[in-house]
Amino acid sequence: EPGMIYNTVTSELYDGEKGINVIPCYYKREYVEWQDRGEGPGAPVAVHDASSPIIHEAVRDSMNKDRLKNGNYLENTASYFVMICKDKSAETALITMKSTQLKVSKTWNSLMYGLKLEGKNGLFTPPTFSHVYNLKTVQQSNDKGTWFGWSVSKVGAVQNKNLYEQAKAFATSVKAGEVQAKHTL
Repeated sequence: EPGMIYNTVTSELYDGEKGINVIPCYYKREYVEWQDRGEGPGAPVAVHDASSPIIHEAVRDSMNKDRLKNGNYLENTASYFVMICKDKSAETALITMKSTQLKVSKTWNSLMYGLKLEGKNGLFTPPTFSHVYNLKTVQQSNDKGTWFGWSVSKVGAVQNKNLYEQAKAFATSVKAGEVQAKHTL
């Protein structure tokens, strides 16, 4: 049904109104280069780091796509490598936000990086994998149509030590390049 959350790897469906609890382990902003629909294999041509100089070569077209000289377009994409919290376990997943969801991404990043805890040397920002967030779907619309997007709220600190260690290990693996996102249309 519209608004449900679908895990494309496990084919599991989740109630979008209830949402899913996730632990964000790693955040990565990329620019995914695509050919227009029907012109390519449906896979990205390339994935560019947010600091790549190619981003400055793109020119916004009449369809609000950032076009390169070769005719391909770049899609600003926020990738969150997360652990979905289940009753007695957790599984890794990737949540990507692009287009209208980039505003939600900025809000989520502000929640995570704005969090401060008191430590022995004063205030510090804990790692993103120290807290659980709930992601729900909400209906959104503009003059081009209606769709479901994300809504993010903080649940609280990770309480289970084993889950915290799993999240930390996953974050380390992604940071080391051992885990890669597979972008699809």
